[in-house]
Amino acid sequence: QVQLVESGGGLVQAGGSLRLSCAASGTIFDINAMGWYRQAPGEQRELVARMQSGGSTDYADSVKGRFTISRGNAKNTVYLQMNSLKPEDTAVYYCNAVRSKAGAYEYTYWGQGTQVTVSS
Repeated sequence: QVQLVESGGGLVQAGGSLRLSCAASGTIFDINAMGWYRQAPGEQRELVARMQSGGSTDYADSVKGRFTISRGNAKNTVYLQMNSLKPEDTAVYYCNAVRSKAGAYEYTYWGQGTQVTVSS
């Protein structure tokens, strides 16, 4: 099992910045990807950014150039630096972790979510 604890959400004006943090604990030795997803009211959950264990990253087109995903030295913590925030970034942001072993198993875990609200 993996427990994910998020922090850093809040209310910010358009153009402002926020930094989200997510710390993983439990069975973490085989976590191969961590990332952030978001879900706005009435919308499906969507990928925001993710980082593979080797360091490669993926971003949603809507956040490229504004958001940056990074990880801590211990590699069980992931951050999302969000700059130039827009009202359309308003959503609940969820941390995600994937434990996997090729050809054997893949387990996905979610944090409890943290609200990000961007006012215009």
